[in-house]
Amino acid sequence: MKKFLFTIVAIFGFSTLLIAQDVDFGVKAGLNISNFTGGDADRNSLTSFHVGAIAEVKLSDKFSLQPELLYSRQGSEANDAVKVKVDYLAIPLMAKYYLSEKFSLEFGPQMSFLIDDKAEFNDSSIPDAETDAASFDFGLNAGVGFNITDNLFAQARYNYGITTVVENPDIKNSVFQLSLGYKF
Repeated sequence: MKKFLFTIVAIFGFSTLLIAQDVDFGVKAGLNISNFTGGDADRNSLTSFHVGAIAEVKLSDKFSLQPELLYSRQGSEANDAVKVKVDYLAIPLMAKYYLSEKFSLEFGPQMSFLIDDKAEFNDSSIPDAETDAASFDFGLNAGVGFNITDNLFAQARYNYGITTVVENPDIKNSVFQLSLGYKF
């Protein structure tokens, strides 16, 4: 019962904090250039996409928090023989520091939950297979943002994977993202 009451009080307190702050909601989509790091395999980048929703909570003129909920396809291509695709529900929490009214530096953690994993072989006689990727991925993001107008924005970000996607060898995600978004 105490945990339930604590949860209710915490949710109420957080929602009151959000209501009291200046919050912008929006959507974003963009390009992913991803690869796996670790191990000794010869790999090439995989070009894919991400799409999702954002909420920017302005805490002051210079500082804001931006939680996001993204669908993100990542992965790698190995020796031009197989494409490994891992699809995630990614939840970054970005701290944004505005250097000017339009330009911001962004840094924060990202938790990602595996939705689908697939190895697609270029040889059509070999069927697609699951990769046994880990169901959870944790990484750190760093990037820049630029407000083109009051509503339209662009972002460039790098995600460095901390946890392993596949063990033996320890393979981690490495993703560069370019995004365009719109705040309502």
